[in-house]
Amino acid sequence: MDDILKLQNVCLTYQSDLFETEAVKDLSFSVKEKEFVSIIGPSGSGKTTILSLIAGLMPATRGEILYKGKEIKKVCENIGYMLQRDELFSWRTIEKNVFLPLEIKKINTEVNRSRAIELIDKYGLKDFSKSYPSQLSGGMRQRVALIRTLSSNPDLLLLDEPFSALDSQTRLKVVNDVYDIIKREGKTAVLVTHDISEAISLSDRIIVLTNRPAKVYKEHVLNFDKTLSPLKRREERGFSKTFNTLWRELNNE
Repeated sequence: MDDILKLQNVCLTYQSDLFETEAVKDLSFSVKEKEFVSIIGPSGSGKTTILSLIAGLMPATRGEILYKGKEIKKVCENIGYMLQRDELFSWRTIEKNVFLPLEIKKINTEVNRSRAIELIDKYGLKDFSKSYPSQLSGGMRQRVALIRTLSSNPDLLLLDEPFSALDSQTRLKVVNDVYDIIKREGKTAVLVTHDISEAISLSDRIIVLTNRPAKVYKEHVLNFDKTLSPLKRREERGFSKTFNTLWRELNNE
């Protein structure tokens, strides 16, 4: 498979009147089409900053970020960004929330609205399309947030700790749901998370960052059965060994 995303020697330096801070230094990695890649690293290592760079929300100081071979210089419409919290508008119905990216990107056509409604129906929210966010559970709201991100049909999804606001039991269920939706829709995903178990349960590959300034410390290709759900993957014999390896690397850093 071809690379859909490539970072080459990316650097980001914050400037102020008194000093400058290196947030990212010589960061290089790539992501293949339909791959699920997780990024983990020490607290404050700049994981969310890296997603912002990929999304085109801020420019890199040096280096290149390529999407399908073309440099990202501004917000890319083929990249979807799912935030830590669902950020659903309380005054809009679920259906209207899902339509929001279509309105923002000026592609709010009948065809695109029909596709969005199909996603709502397909992933178990048909009976709630006219409901408001306050009427849904946390897990259902997060599913809506993903469907909203998918409504404009992006190729690449950036997931910024999208499960962190959920309680542990709901989190396990929603992780399964989100993984299933991403795989069924044939999307590429880059996840930032503090949760090592979450990264292992979801990923084809895990990138471990150094302390700030962030660069790649290690990469791990995971060889679990790809037909297993994230929950089932946690029961595999190699899961604990992988967890211990990643934990040591993070703490050594």
